[in-house]
Amino acid sequence: MPDAFSVKIGINPISWTNDDLPWLGGETPLEVALSEGKAIGYEGFELGNKFPRESAALKRVLAKHGLELVSGWYSGRLARRSVQEEIAAVGAHLKLLADNGAKVMVYGEVADSIQGSPVPLHERPRFRSDEQWRTYADKLSAFAKHTLGSGVRLAYHHHMGAYVQSPADVDRLMSLAGDDVGLLFDSGHMAFAGGDPAAMLAKHVQRVCHVHCKDVRPAVLAQARNGGWSFLEAVVNGAFTVPGDGAVDFDALIGLLRDHGYKGWLVVEAEQDPAVAPSYAYAEKGFAHLRGLIDAPPRSTPRADAGRRAAA
Repeated sequence: MPDAFSVKIGINPISWTNDDLPWLGGETPLEVALSEGKAIGYEGFELGNKFPRESAALKRVLAKHGLELVSGWYSGRLARRSVQEEIAAVGAHLKLLADNGAKVMVYGEVADSIQGSPVPLHERPRFRSDEQWRTYADKLSAFAKHTLGSGVRLAYHHHMGAYVQSPADVDRLMSLAGDDVGLLFDSGHMAFAGGDPAAMLAKHVQRVCHVHCKDVRPAVLAQARNGGWSFLEAVVNGAFTVPGDGAVDFDALIGLLRDHGYKGWLVVEAEQDPAVAPSYAYAEKGFAHLRGLIDAPPRSTPRADAGRRAAA
């Protein structure tokens, strides 16, 4: 039997104010996001562009609301930079996370990424040879060993518009990268990329060290694919939403994580326009959905075995 399911529910401030599209919620003060998140029941926040970037100042801001630092996105460029260049670049960010008790760092590969560009997602970058894949995985492994030396595990974010987007990309990277490289499993990005979130989680659950709980609206995803939309165009048109408001089976995902003894954070993250999807209401909806699944008695269905069969 697995140990008790010990997870915390956090949230990304993107529900209130967007990093990639600053005009979405740009007028909302950080204090509003933190106070509302705490009132809903969230235990921690990931970083956003309105947080202080000095360790003591960040600690004061979070402590004021009784919140923990969950993690923080890092824009990595190992597809173009050397390991030593990346180590030099990450220094201040890694220290900020470590000083404030974060155990994982969200690594997003932004070299050549089109996630912020007005171009169709099918034009995303790709590694074209076995050698390119091996070189990238080796650099990532060395970099992850460095961050782990500060007590912060690298959580690799598969992301629309980047080198590692599709289920096959995730499979390839996890097969080549060393064990120090953890996987950030993002249910929304996996569904958008054409994967079955439950099957992919079952396949890679032992490497998962961080989870972004993002739901999707299938009708919008279909429009995005058929219309050749950019990533940000899909976001503005409502491709993503909070858990319980879309088509992702979070019951299955929570069950798999429970069965495998996952002990990290579950982070609600849903890029939406707060003028269309009011921040408090949707953050509350996502929290309530996850809290209900976590607190429900474990099902008798052998979810882990079913997941392994689906992934085989």
